[in-house]
Amino acid sequence: MHQFIQGLNNLETLRRAPGFFKYAEHSVAAHSFKVAEIAQLLADIEEEAGNKINWQMLYEKALNHDYTERFIGDIKTPVKYATPTLRHMLADVEDSMTENFIKNEIPAPYQDRYRRRLSEGKDDTLEGQILSIADKVDLLYESFGEIEKGNPERVFLNIYTESLSTILDFKDRPSVQYFLKEMLPDMLDEKFADRELLHQLTRQTIADTDLTD
Repeated sequence: MHQFIQGLNNLETLRRAPGFFKYAEHSVAAHSFKVAEIAQLLADIEEEAGNKINWQMLYEKALNHDYTERFIGDIKTPVKYATPTLRHMLADVEDSMTENFIKNEIPAPYQDRYRRRLSEGKDDTLEGQILSIADKVDLLYESFGEIEKGNPERVFLNIYTESLSTILDFKDRPSVQYFLKEMLPDMLDEKFADRELLHQLTRQTIADTDLTD
């Protein structure tokens, strides 16, 4: 189990969105913590709406969802999703390295637990959907932070719209309705230079989603 804990230190040094100028650096470890906190908030909203949450599953998914990036790093999204073939190849490599890690470093009594925890958490369960939403909410906030500071890299506008589009895929969820009605407007009311541009992008992204329904 030493290597598992050592891997947490590796996640502290892995930077998010490598290759782009950023005013604020974010590590994979910090991202995992934020996603767990956001998932907790979203799950509270879902529970308040009458939906049953498997809290153990939710926390396991959120805390561990990017642990395997210690093996291949945080690959740029445009590269990772360049072609379906490349995406599948990267997933196969990650799965192989994860299984090898579990067999060689995790004691036998705990291996099945860590196979569950380190597997792909974004599935069709409510907890998997919450993870998908929370992951993109954090990415939305990361990109917003750069836009707010006037980062000239256009990639952060692209990341913002892509994150919002993914969140909108789950717009029927009570937690996403809450985010869109209560949280996103507060974000857009912040005072920053590109505020009107971001308002326009937000309106257009939501309109595009409505057209595809």
